[in-house]
Amino acid sequence: MDKDKVAEILVEIGTLLELKGENPFKTRAYSNAARAIEGLAEPLAKIVAEDRLGEIKGVGEGIAKKVKELVETGKLAYYEELKASLPAGLMAMLDIPGLGPKKIQALNKKLGIDSVEKLEQACKQGQVAQLDGFGEKTQTNLLEGIEQRRLYASKHLLSDALRAAEPLLESLRQHPEVVRCSTAGSLRRCKEVIGDIDLLTSTKKPEAVIEHFVAQPGILKINARGETKVSVILEGGIQCDLRVVTDKEFPFALAYFTGSKEHNIVMRQRAIARGLRLNEYGLFKSKEETRDPQLLVPCKDEAEIFEKLGLAYVPPELREDHGEFNAAEKGELPRLLDWTDLKGSLHNHSTWSDGHSRPEEIASYMENLGLAYWAITDHSKSSFQARGLDAARVREQLEEIRRVNEQLAGRGSDFRLLTGIEVDVLKDRLDFDDDLLAELDVVVASLHVPASNEAENTKRLIRAAQNKFVHMLGHLSGRLLLEREAYPVNQEAVIDACAETGTWLELNCNPRRFDLDWRLWPRAKAKGVKCVINPDAHRNEHAGFLRLGAGVARKGWLEKSDVINTLPLDQLRKALRTKRST
Repeated sequence: MDKDKVAEILVEIGTLLELKGENPFKTRAYSNAARAIEGLAEPLAKIVAEDRLGEIKGVGEGIAKKVKELVETGKLAYYEELKASLPAGLMAMLDIPGLGPKKIQALNKKLGIDSVEKLEQACKQGQVAQLDGFGEKTQTNLLEGIEQRRLYASKHLLSDALRAAEPLLESLRQHPEVVRCSTAGSLRRCKEVIGDIDLLTSTKKPEAVIEHFVAQPGILKINARGETKVSVILEGGIQCDLRVVTDKEFPFALAYFTGSKEHNIVMRQRAIARGLRLNEYGLFKSKEETRDPQLLVPCKDEAEIFEKLGLAYVPPELREDHGEFNAAEKGELPRLLDWTDLKGSLHNHSTWSDGHSRPEEIASYMENLGLAYWAITDHSKSSFQARGLDAARVREQLEEIRRVNEQLAGRGSDFRLLTGIEVDVLKDRLDFDDDLLAELDVVVASLHVPASNEAENTKRLIRAAQNKFVHMLGHLSGRLLLEREAYPVNQEAVIDACAETGTWLELNCNPRRFDLDWRLWPRAKAKGVKCVINPDAHRNEHAGFLRLGAGVARKGWLEKSDVINTLPLDQLRKALRTKRST
C-alpha cells in the first residue's frame, strides 16, 4: 500500500474517532501523521522495511505500528473494527454540506440520527432546529443539501466516467471480432458531468462481443441484455450501455449517439431539406423514415456524413447546437486545442501549503512528463485552513525554488519551476501588498470567501483584475460540481473587465471545477481574454487533469492561440511581464 492510500486511511480513522467523540488530541494525531506521510520524499515501503517509521516527525509509536500493518498486509484490523463500531449511515452524512463530525455526533447523541433518511425526517419535523448550535437556518440548509445530494446521485464527474470507460474500451479494441469501437454520448462530447457511459462497437458477431463485455472486471450488475445492446452497472454506480452494430452502421450510430439531442435534431432537419432521412442506422435516399439498405448513402466515417449534409466535420465536443452549424457551413470552425499543446501549468500547490509534494519532487515529476515549466502558487495567509503562507514564508519558498532551478540548470535541464502565489481576494484588498506580488513570476487571484451578494463579489473580482500584478483570476465561479453551486457573481462583467485590463482567466481543470464554464469561453474568446488551463494540482498525478482541461477548452471553442500555457517558456515569461508593464 502506497503512502497516499495509507494517509487516506489515517485521515478516515481520525474522522471516525471524531464521530465517536474521542479526545480531539487523538483525532488530530491521525491527521498530523497522514500529512507527515504524504510529505515523504522516499517510498514508504522502504522506510517500513528499514524500521525507520519512528524517525518521521508526527508519527507516534502507536500510529507507526498501524502504518506498518497497512504497508505489509494491505489491511488494518483496528480500522475495520472502528468502521464496524459505527452505523454506516454516519459516514454518509458527511456528504451533506454543512455537516462535520461534531455536528453529526450531536445529532446522533441527542436525536438518535444515524442516517441521511433519519436526518431528513428530523429536519422536516423541526427537531433539528431546536438543538443548540443548529437553528432554523441550519435546518433549512441541511434539507437543501439532502435534496441536492439526491439530485446528484445519478450524475457523475467526467473524470470518474473516463476512468471507468477506458479499460472497457481498451478491452473491446483487443477483441478479435471488434472492427471499430468508441465512446459516445456526453462522455465523448466532454461534458463536465455525465449521466451514464455510452460505448459503441461494430462487429459481425454481436453475441461474442457482448459475452466478452459482460465478463469484464468492475461490472457489478447486468440491468438488461439483448441481441445488440447490454446495460450494466459499474463499480461506483455508473451505468454503462454498450451498443453493437454492423460496420456499415457504425458511422451513423456514432454520430447519432454522440450528438446532443439539439444537435441531432438539426442534423435530421438538414437531411430532410436534401430529400434524405438520417437516423442511427444510416443516411437514406428517402422521404420517409426507413432502414432499407438499398436506399443507403454509404459513408465510411462521420466526416462523410457531415459532408453529405453540406458541412465541415464538427468535432464531438462542439455538437451542442451552440453555433457549430453556422460555422461548419462557412468553413469557419476553429482548429481546436490539443492537450499535447500544453507546456505546463500556472496554478499548483506544494507542501508549503496544502499540497502533497515538495518543490524538488514536483520538478522531477513534471520534467519527466516532458513539460517545460510548472508554477508553484501556494495559498496566501488568509487561507489559514490550507496553511497559507505569510510574506516571510513566501520569501523562504522563493529561495527553495531558486535552489531547485539552479540544480536543474546545473545538469543541463531546460525545465523550470516558476514562483507564484494564489492570493486571496478579500473584501477590500488582496491578501498581499503589491511589493510582494511584484517579486513573483505568477500571481493567481482567487475568491475563497465570497459574499452572499452578487454585486459585491463582482466588484471584488473586477478590482483584482485591475491590479497590474495579478496575471489571472482563478476558478471564477467557485463552483464544485455535484457538491456546491457557484457563488453569485456577474461572470460576464468580470470577463469584460479582464478584457479591458489584459487579465487572463483560468480554466481550472480539477474535474470538480472546470471553471470557467465552457459555455462562457466563446464570449471570453471574442473579447480577446486569454485562457490558462490549470489543474490546481495538490498532488503530482493531478497533472493528468490537463488532458481533461483541454477537452473542456475544446468544448469552449478554444484554439492553441487562445491558451497561454501553450507558450514555450521564453514566450511565457514575456507574456507574464506584459501586464506589469502597462
